[in-house]
Amino acid sequence: MTAQILDGKQLAVKIRQEIAAQVQQWKSTGGATPVLAAVLVGEDPASQVYVRNKEKACKSVGMDSRLIRLPTSTTGRHLLDLLDQLNADAGVHGILVQLPLPGSISTQSVLDRIHPLKDVDAFGPENVGLLVQGRARFLPCTPHGVIQVLARHQISVAGKHVVVVGRSEIVGKPMAMMLVQKDLGYGPQLANATVTICHSQSSDLAAITGSADILIAAVGRARLITADMVKPGAVVIDVGINRDGDTLVGDVDFQSVEQVASAITPVPGGIGPLTITMLLSNTLLACQLQSQARSLTQYSNEVTA
Repeated sequence: MTAQILDGKQLAVKIRQEIAAQVQQWKSTGGATPVLAAVLVGEDPASQVYVRNKEKACKSVGMDSRLIRLPTSTTGRHLLDLLDQLNADAGVHGILVQLPLPGSISTQSVLDRIHPLKDVDAFGPENVGLLVQGRARFLPCTPHGVIQVLARHQISVAGKHVVVVGRSEIVGKPMAMMLVQKDLGYGPQLANATVTICHSQSSDLAAITGSADILIAAVGRARLITADMVKPGAVVIDVGINRDGDTLVGDVDFQSVEQVASAITPVPGGIGPLTITMLLSNTLLACQLQSQARSLTQYSNEVTA
């Protein structure tokens, strides 16, 4: 058996064309041009690449972007003040703070500060809570990219055993929460999974992953998942991006697992391009939601009352 390659790069192109048409339609009816503000603190090379890619992606679908670069010496207080300014700026519809932040800055306090209607990464507590309750406003971008791959390749999770390797706030936890929902909004095929989360303290990882109908690797360890850890015929989604010398590799040993799985995402060219694509989708939605809100200040007062 040789697995079907689930090409995220090609799929991202298609979805971005759809988003571009939606943006054009929105603007043609008097809607504002969606604007994404990205804040980059420090000189992390990977973060700089990600932010540049987000700028290009915004332009490609008819959105505007603002990049705010801050030195590594930036204090938490200064960053929070900046976020207050962006929250109050009616010309900014989505805000993302590129992670990781310098160790001197509390990541959680920063994510908590972004207004819920501008939290297009869906990392803030209100949007996380809405997801848990099954009434998500924004779907977190990387897990949403996984959902798009499954949905558009007609891969059902209903009643299936899905194993998620990794428990991060960005991928692992929200991914599990999305798949276990009764209705995620993508029809019955993309809901009602039986989900197991594995992590560094899980005993006999291979036994757990080997029971998965759908295996999602999001732990950040190069080639952790090998063929002997995969059930024959399973669908394998590799979210990991790791550098091995000059090469990018996933959490899955692609060459061996490809011979066992029925379908697999490559690295690069799998989930990565879809993460930025779903950020664009959230930014458009944020713009539309804010056009309906009487005011962000009044909204904040109502939800905190």
